[in-house]
Amino acid sequence: MKNKARIDFKVLGRVLKYLFKNYKLRIFFVIVCLLLSTGASVAANLYLQTLIDDYIVPLVGMKNPVFTSLIKAIGVIIGIYAVGVIANFLSSRLMVKASEGTLKKIRDEMFVKMQRLPIRYFDTHSHGDIMSRYTNDTDTLSQMISQTIPQTFSVITTIVVIFVSMIVTNIYLTAVVVLFLGIILVITRFMTSRSGNYFIKQQEAVGKLNGYIEEMINGQKVVKVFCYEDRAKKRFDELNENLSEHMYNANKFVNSIGPVNGNLGNTLYAVLALVGGLLAVNGIGNVTVGLIVAFLQLSKTFIRPINEVSRQLNSVVMAVAGAKRIFELIDEKPEENNGYVTLVNVKEEDGKLIETKERTNNWAWKHPHSDGTIEYVKLKGNIELFDVDFSYDGEKTVLENISLYAKPGQKIAFVGATGAGKTTITNLINRFYDIEDGKIRYDGININKIKKEDLRFSLGMVLQDTHLFTGTIKENIKYGREDASDEEVIKAAKLANAHDFITRLPKGYDTYISGDGASLSQGQRQLLAIARCALCDPPVMILDEATSSIDTRTEKIVQDGMDKLMEGRTVFVIAHRLSTVRNAKAIMVLDHGKIIERGSHEELIAQKGQYYKLYTGAFELE
Repeated sequence: MKNKARIDFKVLGRVLKYLFKNYKLRIFFVIVCLLLSTGASVAANLYLQTLIDDYIVPLVGMKNPVFTSLIKAIGVIIGIYAVGVIANFLSSRLMVKASEGTLKKIRDEMFVKMQRLPIRYFDTHSHGDIMSRYTNDTDTLSQMISQTIPQTFSVITTIVVIFVSMIVTNIYLTAVVVLFLGIILVITRFMTSRSGNYFIKQQEAVGKLNGYIEEMINGQKVVKVFCYEDRAKKRFDELNENLSEHMYNANKFVNSIGPVNGNLGNTLYAVLALVGGLLAVNGIGNVTVGLIVAFLQLSKTFIRPINEVSRQLNSVVMAVAGAKRIFELIDEKPEENNGYVTLVNVKEEDGKLIETKERTNNWAWKHPHSDGTIEYVKLKGNIELFDVDFSYDGEKTVLENISLYAKPGQKIAFVGATGAGKTTITNLINRFYDIEDGKIRYDGININKIKKEDLRFSLGMVLQDTHLFTGTIKENIKYGREDASDEEVIKAAKLANAHDFITRLPKGYDTYISGDGASLSQGQRQLLAIARCALCDPPVMILDEATSSIDTRTEKIVQDGMDKLMEGRTVFVIAHRLSTVRNAKAIMVLDHGKIIERGSHEELIAQKGQYYKLYTGAFELE
């Protein structure tokens, strides 16, 4: 059959490595407790023969029976069961800590790795599918670690110990059990072989469904504006039906195993009683009433775990499928960061830059050279691109032969149709993506030599789609500088023209926002984004269509805040509204990844080329 249960033992071994690496001693005590619990269960079953044959049967027919010995024997069996209950309780408590600790470590690794992944990963993976790895996949893994693994160990131990005990007790009755066991195993294998692969497909379908739900939640306004509700529901129904089908196929046979095997166990119970009675009547194998009762209990305890094995097997298949998806995220290649030039605080003494641990707000690039010398280059904000080529997929060229320079105090604007490559240039300056050919220099240093965190620390970005985080207004402004004082936060807000509206909020800077700042207007959110950027005081600013989604009146307020922020800085502006880039030092007109025109507003108007057509309305941006 094609849909056989397959367990990736390499992935399973990796999960167990997490477990045993951090909780060796605890797992050792869990194993001891499980052995005690299993031993107590078997001992109690075997003691039934002694209880019946040595203490109950002799009392039958006695005129004045004395129950003292019987009571003591019952006390013994109660004590045995008590040991099993306590051991089982302790193993469960110990395993909870081990399993949750292991899951915490795995989630920590997932989140840490996620912070180190390149932007490309999030551009090519559904956010809902990524979230599913944190939720559904970790849930199935948690169940396997906390329940399936200890239960499987207990089941295997129980089966081995009881089977040996049955052989020692009576070989004839054991042969009957083995016969039924063969039938049960054939049925169990038949059913599990048809469900295992569907558990893997089930986890994948859950990820796709979560991804679609996440898209619909984020795009609810668009859905309603375009009356897309019915089509959205139709697509959801398709994904939901796909998930339902895989869940049905995964569980339809598995859920039948318990009842089928349970009835076979009951049949075995009756057959053993019949065979045992015949053996006792005919004096074969020294079979007694106590032995029959004890063996019946042993058989019941032996058959019950067989059902568990089949259920645990599919739980393991599903958990391993989830673990595989988790490890795919953990094993993703992190963002390469081979830079060695760092950004440090400096002070000037006798015309020289001296590195200091104090925050001076004077920054310099610390550039180690191969000969052991260290050069300090003052952070100014000079950006130069030389013959830059780039492609996202290695096939379609997005940028071709891009060359430009920008100096402190200069505003460079990018204009062009959607897909012309405007945002891609800023992504390359940030090193969200690395260029294929050419060079980008920052203060004369190739940006490939600069550590990415230091490079990005020196860059400020205000995007069209602002993102605010759950927390207070103050915390959102301090997002890039947690050590900033309240005075610095207020100063940044005033610079961004955000202070007035913040003071009108119910709790001012301590006003709590959530849902990406849904309670604020788009303009207010933009002003907070500008304030956040202003607090970091970067020498280079990137404004990616920062005013395109707000009204003209608000735009003037936001633009005024941005103009204050741009003073003395190197600024790259991407804008569809050409009125916002008239005062740019240079305007680059891009078309299909190439710069086709460059110059000031007046120069480009005089040329009467593409920019002239855009500005006069003879040609519109798409």
